Amino acid sequence: MGKIISLANQKGGVGKTTTAINLAASLASLGKKTLLVDADPQANASSGLGLDVRSLSATIYECLIDGLDPAQAIQPTEVEGLFLLPSHIDLVGAEIEILNMDNRERVMQNLLSPLKNNYDYILIDCSPSLGLITVNALTASDSVIIPVQCEYFALEGISKLLNTIKIIKGKLNPSLAIEGFLLTMYDNRLRLANQVYTEVKTHFEGMVFDTVITRNVRLSEAPSHGKPVLLYDAESKGASNYIDLAKELIASAVKA
Repeated sequence: MGKIISLANQKGGVGKTTTAINLAASLASLGKKTLLVDADPQANASSGLGLDVRSLSATIYECLIDGLDPAQAIQPTEVEGLFLLPSHIDLVGAEIEILNMDNRERVMQNLLSPLKNNYDYILIDCSPSLGLITVNALTASDSVIIPVQCEYFALEGISKLLNTIKIIKGKLNPSLAIEGFLLTMYDNRLRLANQVYTEVKTHFEGMVFDTVITRNVRLSEAPSHGKPVLLYDAESKGASNYIDLAKELIASAVKA
């Protein structure tokens, strides 16, 4: 039985999609069959894995709204063992269309639950909002990874996300757990980055991943080439950070 993990933070630019792409690729490279679900209308996870989203006839939108079998939309990627359920700008409209559906918060859960037996991990890249699609993703998930940027406004808005998670736990998904807070874009030369690191560690204690994602040029360049950093530059610091994160995630599952 696979595990469904959402990557969520309504604050944009925190490294959420970068983490979704590269953690998924790292898990696959470690022998875990992985599905990355792009639940963001910007479709950056899809283009970041080399897909031309304009040419796709079947995406998560058709699965959620038209009841299309996800098997018809899931695409293989360059990374062996990594598959992608791509997104499209049409997903913007899905928020409104889902409003009128029965059990509207569980549409994605109904879509993904049958796939759990086919994969070791299903990662959902959420949009930078707390709209109905993100609520759907969190309702469908076993746990959530919260990327936190090592910058001044890092903790701003996290309380809102935590409150949303609390509501979803109370009303829709009692078993939803926080997998961990992930510190991203860390530069140990900056005093501010070290202050944020200390603050997050102090505030959330054991809920913070040991692995920290450092600032890395190759990590920033990889999406424009349609590749995870593992294929773009396997020797880079970014690639080794995400391999470490994947190992930490796998190890925590073994302990549990």
